[in-house]
Amino acid sequence: MPDSPTLDGPRKPPASGGAPQQVVLFLHGVGADGNDLIGLAPYFQRVLPDALFISPDAPFRFDMAPVGRQWFSLSDFSMQARLSGVQSAAPALDAFIDETLAETGLGEDKLALIGFSQGTMMALYVGLRRERQLAAIVGYSGMLVGEDLLAEEIRSRPPVLLTHGDADEVLSCDSLPEADRGLKAAGVDVKSYVRPGLGHGIDDQCIHLGMKFLTKAFGVTPDE
Repeated sequence: MPDSPTLDGPRKPPASGGAPQQVVLFLHGVGADGNDLIGLAPYFQRVLPDALFISPDAPFRFDMAPVGRQWFSLSDFSMQARLSGVQSAAPALDAFIDETLAETGLGEDKLALIGFSQGTMMALYVGLRRERQLAAIVGYSGMLVGEDLLAEEIRSRPPVLLTHGDADEVLSCDSLPEADRGLKAAGVDVKSYVRPGLGHGIDDQCIHLGMKFLTKAFGVTPDE
């Protein structure tokens, strides 16, 4: 995949000061960049002090504003366009996961993906198609793309946590039960939560759920 863009972005080293024992990759939404989600790292560091957190910038410039990045264009919001978009961006994310594991010397069972919105679409698409199972996938305010292909293309089944606000004005909360149903049909262990009154975003409860989910996935007993 010689034409696949190389990803990079802000990172937070383990709060413990030691070598990483886990890796968490944050995948931001359209129009943002890696700085958007790296701010979540201090919360997750409370329960994962030995984890390295990285929030790579999406590979393409946002095509609807002068700033920001995108995993793929939303100028066409049809399901086919979204599928083509995640398929085109997947090699770059796959390569970044491989590079990060090689850099840290860790296995896939020590790496988790946390996505928001378009980043959730990427996390679910790539994470379920990797040969070796990742530790977990957390998806905030997103959707499952390529559900019709999943039964044929799925390669591993990491546990998945999904949350979505029922007041989401950008991406309907209906995406949550649809994703839950599609993932369970493919044999994936899914936990899903609707957040009353929450718009297109992540609230304290979503963060808390993610923290608890990842400590279990990594087999870590938090100090607090």
